[in-house]
Amino acid sequence: MTKNDIINQIKEKKSFLCVGLDTDISKIPEFLRDEKKPLLAFNKAIIDATADYCVAYKPNLAFYEDHGTQGLNEFIETVDYLYDNYPSHFVIADAKRGDIGNTSSMYAQAFFENYDVDAITVAPYMGEDSVKPFLAFDEKWVILLALTSNKGSLDFQMTCDENGERLFEKVLRVSKQWGTDENMMYVVGATQGKLFEDVRRIVPEHFLLVPGVGAQGGSLEEVCRYGMNSDCGLLVNSSRAIIYADKTDRFAEYAAQAAAEVQNEMAKYL
Repeated sequence: MTKNDIINQIKEKKSFLCVGLDTDISKIPEFLRDEKKPLLAFNKAIIDATADYCVAYKPNLAFYEDHGTQGLNEFIETVDYLYDNYPSHFVIADAKRGDIGNTSSMYAQAFFENYDVDAITVAPYMGEDSVKPFLAFDEKWVILLALTSNKGSLDFQMTCDENGERLFEKVLRVSKQWGTDENMMYVVGATQGKLFEDVRRIVPEHFLLVPGVGAQGGSLEEVCRYGMNSDCGLLVNSSRAIIYADKTDRFAEYAAQAAAEVQNEMAKYL
């Protein structure tokens, strides 16, 4: 999927919402747990209910790998369901991969050739040769971790070198030379507020994947004020606040309502 494809979807839907499919078997409605493929059944219902209000979906691999081969198969079937029924949606594998070059090449082939997702989250810690293999695929995206929304982000990401440059700034400055705004995005947590201005000074044209709105308490208004660019440049993820809005047999209906509320707010900022 190209950058223009994503931008056109944002304009058409007046939304830059990404729905996170962090499908936890202990949190889905009880009646679904007896299904032969409970994660897939839940995902299909959530996708059908929310597709009109979002432009992207982000399955988190941990919630599928936890169930071994069955869980991984349900992840693959979820991706297939999206491409068969909602091919205009951007599909992100939240896998946070990144290893020495030949291992990264195998990860890249797995996700971009076998699973055929549009994007994968990648950790930058091991440097250029651990990231470059993911950038070798046409119309596929690397989403590099830059400034995350978790409390532990302060442990390393905000540390400064002798020139006063913070680690997340170095990640942005160096890595933008590896790819372009046509194949690389960055993860920047919604809880970082005004720091989006510092991010935008370094990567003004790149898309940012923004977790942390909703259950984690990030402000959509702040994200838009400090992080939006002329193309929108944002994919704001919400997981728990949407997919677990209700635990009864009306869970999909409530998920649709929650997604619609976010989309309505996004339309104002666009």
